[in-house]
Amino acid sequence: MLPPAPRLPEARVLIVMDRYFVLHAPRQTGKTTTLAALASELTAEGDIAALMFSCEDAKTAGDDVALTEAVLLDTLREAAEGSGWPDELLPPDPWPQAQVGSRFRKALSAWCRRCPRRVVLFLDEIDALQGTSLVSVLSQLRHGHNVRSEGRPFPASVVLCGLRDLRDYKVASGGHPTRFSPASPFNILADSLRLSDFTTDQIAELYDQHTQATGQEFTKDAVDRVFELTQGQPWLVNALADEIITEMRVTGTIGDRQVEDAKERLIRARATHLDSLVARLHDPQVKQVIEPIVAGTSPGTDIAFDHAASYVHDLGLIRGTRDLEIANPIYREALLRVLGDRTERFVRADPHSFVLPDGRFDLPRLLEEFVVFWREHGEVLIQQEGYHEAACQIILMAFLHRLVNGGGHLDHAGPTPAPTVNI
Repeated sequence: MLPPAPRLPEARVLIVMDRYFVLHAPRQTGKTTTLAALASELTAEGDIAALMFSCEDAKTAGDDVALTEAVLLDTLREAAEGSGWPDELLPPDPWPQAQVGSRFRKALSAWCRRCPRRVVLFLDEIDALQGTSLVSVLSQLRHGHNVRSEGRPFPASVVLCGLRDLRDYKVASGGHPTRFSPASPFNILADSLRLSDFTTDQIAELYDQHTQATGQEFTKDAVDRVFELTQGQPWLVNALADEIITEMRVTGTIGDRQVEDAKERLIRARATHLDSLVARLHDPQVKQVIEPIVAGTSPGTDIAFDHAASYVHDLGLIRGTRDLEIANPIYREALLRVLGDRTERFVRADPHSFVLPDGRFDLPRLLEEFVVFWREHGEVLIQQEGYHEAACQIILMAFLHRLVNGGGHLDHAGPTPAPTVNI
């Protein structure tokens, strides 16, 4: 793994300054791993007791504040006891008794009163908290944050880690989404910290660790192709390498050809991470943003679209919120294949029959066959397609995908799907 400090240089600065802030990034980008490593580093330095714990188990508590507080405190204690810390750093056992709605705050206060070091908390998967429970926890953190100036014990720094943007927590904790508000502690930066994707150099550094351990090398072309396909998305960077080494069992030097093969295998297998992303395609906010990208039409210009674009960016599906583009070529192809699944089942033509004796693709015949296919099925498929505005593009992509599966691949170049057929 890569060291956490270069990926999150601002986090350490804010923690030293005793700030409360938000770290957000899409799933499978290394948030949990990076925060766990940062917590270990800070604790090892001797002045801080930094603890990361997950809020995920509290998801089932819903709006039940009492149950949410109980689950969070149990999880926090388990994380502390499993850290190998000496007894003097551990939370009190049992937690102090308190009324519902203040128990989490008073428990943290009791721990900070007992602990000889500054306590720093990383609340991972904060998105798991819902409704009233989320508001209660954020309000208790706000209250504890505000009374620190009176000398009352409370964590020196708190980091909320999840998918959501800073403004969502500001609203839930009593602040304004865009302005500084003393009612909310989560207003340290104009925007929350976002864990960045890998650079080409970081991918090379990561893969070089494999080379140092095994002697198996990745060529520069392989590293460059991985970056081109993934744009540094950490899960994809690791998944491609794992596919090549573990599943394809390549034993020699790894080049860009093996990377290309691994990409096709990942997309066709619909690996868990890709599946969880495409499952969101029919979320109304996701559809609002992805449909004009696929169709090549103008996006919305109202506030609702801006919020939807921020949400889809937080999910990691698009690269930015201004020049809208799917985050990377692998996502782009995976999304189009999923959207075209229904259409592909209607294509009966034999893919191999479109390959000429000299190995070239018979493009004129493909166009003729597509016209026949469109006349027979186009109207029905358009009516069935959930992405109605992009139906024509999706149907064409699906038809091409079905045919090139006989021995080639499609490159979807640019922000909109303009295909190049390679055989």
